[in-house]
Amino acid sequence: MLRTEQRNENTMNLDKMSPLEIVQAMNRENAYSVAALEPVLPQVAQAVDAIAEAFAVGGRLFYLGAGTSGRLAVADAAECPPTFGVPKGMVVAIIAGGTHTLLNASENIEDDPEGGINELKNHGITGKDVVMGISASGGAAFVCKAVEYAKSLGCVTVGLTSNPGTKLTQVADIAIAPDTGAEVLTGSTRLKAGNAQKMVLNMITTAAMVRSGYVYENLMINLKPSNIKLRDRVVRIVREITELEYAACEELLERSNWVIKDAIRLWKES
Repeated sequence: MLRTEQRNENTMNLDKMSPLEIVQAMNRENAYSVAALEPVLPQVAQAVDAIAEAFAVGGRLFYLGAGTSGRLAVADAAECPPTFGVPKGMVVAIIAGGTHTLLNASENIEDDPEGGINELKNHGITGKDVVMGISASGGAAFVCKAVEYAKSLGCVTVGLTSNPGTKLTQVADIAIAPDTGAEVLTGSTRLKAGNAQKMVLNMITTAAMVRSGYVYENLMINLKPSNIKLRDRVVRIVREITELEYAACEELLERSNWVIKDAIRLWKES
């Protein structure tokens, strides 16, 4: 039986617990999501290197997932352009069933072996791209077959699952398999497995963008100031670098069309 499908001995009486006991049990179990990442960090770093190398030659990062895995992938990909100032198509998330499944469960679609392949073809995948399949169970046909197809094109492939030794780990070049164990609610991989997936995705895109020059020190120098909060953050980033007063930084940004790098360049030239 898959590790994520086993019953958790610590929550066998879940239905008898008080609300506080339930959330305390969940909080204790959530700690396993973090601990499970430590042994697989070398593989995460290997994926980061491959992705940064792909970006350097104009390649893209593709995520493929179904259900919760696909939704987490969509969230991570959507946050890359505003955070790092990269083009929308640099990190592409493909969820089985398309945008409809972001709000509506369609579990059977993960069993379609051609679905992921067709999506990659529609996006014009090339051997320069990196393809990362995400499947908590490690066996979703939509994901595994697409990873196999991408590999046949010469793409570096990555597999993210919470079940070591499954199909996805066997077909991917780089296997990331944090063993998050049995879920609080048996088989509900949106819990601990989902936590681990979210953390790995955050690590991969953040680290790859750092390696690709989209970060200065630990500052988001390509941040897009699309609302009041972010405009303030952009000013504070410029202030952190230049040590100028807030108003002076705001003036630099106004003269630079609110592009941080241009504001810094203008400051250095003055």
